[in-house]
Formats: sequence, structure tokens, C-alpha cells
Amino acid sequence: MDPQMSSNSKPGPYKPRLIIHGGAGNITTTNLPPSAYHAYRNALLSILHSSQQLLSKNASAVDAAVHAVSQLENNPLFNAGHGAVFTTAGTHELECSLMVSHGYRKRGVGLMKLSRVKNPIAVAREMLIRGEDVEGGGARGHVQLEGETVEGLAREWGCEMCWPSWCWTKKRWDEHRRGLGLGTDWETYERERRKADEGDGRGGEGESVGGVDESVGGIDERVDAGEYNDPSWDGSEYLPQGTVGCVVMDSWGTLCVATSTGGLTNKLPGRIGDTPTLGAGFWAEQWVDEDPFQRHPSLQSFLSTAPLASILRSLTDCIPTLTGYLPLSQDVEDESTDKPPRIQAVAMSGTGNGDSFLRLSAARTAAAMTRFTYPPLPLSVSVTRMAGPKGMLQQSAGDRWHKTGEGEGGIIGIEMRAGRGEVVADFNCGGLFRAWVDERGDERMMVFRREYDEVCGDVEYKI
Repeated sequence: MDPQMSSNSKPGPYKPRLIIHGGAGNITTTNLPPSAYHAYRNALLSILHSSQQLLSKNASAVDAAVHAVSQLENNPLFNAGHGAVFTTAGTHELECSLMVSHGYRKRGVGLMKLSRVKNPIAVAREMLIRGEDVEGGGARGHVQLEGETVEGLAREWGCEMCWPSWCWTKKRWDEHRRGLGLGTDWETYERERRKADEGDGRGGEGESVGGVDESVGGIDERVDAGEYNDPSWDGSEYLPQGTVGCVVMDSWGTLCVATSTGGLTNKLPGRIGDTPTLGAGFWAEQWVDEDPFQRHPSLQSFLSTAPLASILRSLTDCIPTLTGYLPLSQDVEDESTDKPPRIQAVAMSGTGNGDSFLRLSAARTAAAMTRFTYPPLPLSVSVTRMAGPKGMLQQSAGDRWHKTGEGEGGIIGIEMRAGRGEVVADFNCGGLFRAWVDERGDERMMVFRREYDEVCGDVEYKI
């Protein structure tokens, strides 16, 4: 393993950057009253702060990202881990992923259909790191695994296991039951949760037991469950889009993305979403930035003899967002100069309607728009073209837009260029829960495109 991946190494030359998300969807000031907003705000800023503290102590991007997502998995406000949504069968099938821009043999892993691991993202970390071994730490060369195979490896690797009831919360149970036209009384909830553990049949020695704390922001869910129902959940669609994620750039310039989710409320058992699928709900990569006109003499010759091409090139120089796809060299670095290679990297985490992200290979497509255009298209522009208003995700829904939840979502990310990291985010729906550390080092949190108090002052809020 590259020694700069260790949290014990001395700081590198880059300024670390960090952004997290807690889901996107049909969020309005109506279904996100001030009390609920502050609960989400406090949770996200607390997790952001503890993760930033790790980075300040020279943690690697992997360790900081996994820490953040583990905390999000443990918080019942979000659709991951403790607080994940139910399948139609009343079970949980958790998904997660982890990917780095460089430095590991596997580089990206995706896990799915988990129900016995307390923190799925911690297992993804083990799989990524142990992948440096010849046998991949037991996972061989595989980058995607599911169910009992993953849980067996997790137990072998010493990851914390749990009973199925660890994932249960009353608000998710209510969403599940209402979607099936069934009752939501506490007696049935407690009975079914006990049955989930009793019927598990796989033993629980040394594992966390049920009866977990279901308080949210200091308020017992038994007393006030309704106030903290997921604002991204539409009762007519049953599509909570509270996937959690984190993107980090550490002081060595390594980018890491970590994402975790319970999926869609009342999804069919066995459904696989975008979160564990490489290129759909997450992506990270690094390359050497170069000028194709200098590296490809044939292009120079063509441009010097073709008036139209010369005009097009002049336009791209004047209008940065006017870009074209051009061939890039396969060389890792330019051997004709002593200048260090110009490293560029991107990493992204998506949240929203996973099937739409899958159809578009959304994260990888956004990365390709940045990597394979000249002049280079900023990642902020690529993310907006994919996940912003009227972007590719929205267009993919066609006439189903705003009817089924299809196409809705958002993407957070970081782009490293010229030795600097830039945090980006955009979304096409009501809101995106996100928190980040800005250029000045201030910790920020937003849901809408403007501050919450400003939006609450509007008679009607529109994107």
C-alpha cells in the first residue's frame, strides 16, 4: 500500500476538503418544519465537525469518509443502517460503496443485501484495504459482493455484527406499513421486531441486540414520531431518498467517496440500486491533465488547415463551457519535460431515485464529461448537467417527472485541479441535505438553494 495512505504519515501539500449529504427528495418547508430542520442541521454539522477534526489530525481520505458515513448510518434520521427503509417483505437489505481516486488495487467496492452488519461502510473499508493482499483478504479480486457471503467475511474480519432489529425504527415502519395499506400501531411494531430476531436463525453470539435508542435530537420517537418523518418521503410515491454519502480530499490529494443506503421503501427483496453499483451512484478517479493540441500533432496540422476547426477552437478559448470531445494520450506523464504531471481528480456521491442513476451511469458520466472535454469542463458544470434542474436525470423521467419520483436526486462531489480541491453539489428536486467545509474553513449546512430562514419567508418556494 502507498505509505501516504496511512493516517500516521506527515501532512501532504494539499488543503483537505470535505462534503457530506443526507439525502435528497420532495423536501419543502411544509414537511420540514423548523424543529425537524434543526434536528437535521445539528446531526449533519456534528458529523461534519468530527470528520473534519480527523482530517486536521492527518487522517486519510478513506478513514475520514468511512467515519462520516458510519455516523450517518447510526443516526435514525437517515435512510441507512439504523433507520433504513423496509422491503415489501418487512426486511432490510442494506447497500454501500467505497471508492478512491488512486492508491488501492481494487479502488472501488460495492456491497449489497446486508442485514446483519451494524455499519456496512466499515465492511467496505475492510474489503478495500484487504484487497491489497494476494487473495483480497478472502474476497479475492471481486469488487461487488452480496448477502451472506459479505456477512461471513465481515464476521471473519472482526466487524461489528448486529441483530436484524438494529435497523428498525418506528418512522420507517410506519412508511412501510402505510405503503402497503396496513396499520401502524406500536404493539404490532414491537411484535414484528421481536419476530425478526427470533426468526433470523443465524445466531447472535457477541452481536448487538435489539432495543436500540430511537431518540432523534433528544426527542423520543415514541412521543413525537410524526414530526420527524423523512421529509424526502412522499406518501403517494413511497420513495424516500435519504441515501447518505461523503466525499473527502486529504492532504495527499487522494479523493475518496463513501455512500450507504437502505434503498427504496417497499422495494422488492433482491432489488439492487445505484449505491453499490460502480459508476451509477458513486465514482472517483484521477488522471493527468494535458493539452491534446500539443500532444497530438495531427490535431495541430488539421487545425492549421481547416478554417472551420480553427473557428471552433477560438470559440472554445472564448467560451469555457463550449467544449468538445477530443482524443487524450494514454501516457501517464509527459516524458519530454521535467515539469511534474498536472494531476486532476474527481469524486462524487449521488442520492435520489436509484433506478434513474443506474440507467444513466450518472456518476461516471458526469466524471467523463469533465475528463474527456477540452478545455476541461469544470465538475460543477458536469454535475449540474447531470443532476441539476432540467439536467439529464430529470430529462430521463420524460412525462413521468414529478409523478413517480423518477429522475429526482442530487450529487455532491470534489474536483482537484491545479493543486486545489473544489466542493460541488447540485440537485433537481425540492432539496438536498448537505454540509461542507468551505474555502475559509467554515462549516456550512443547507437544504435548499437558499438558507432555510430565507425560504421560510417566501409565500411559495420554487427551485
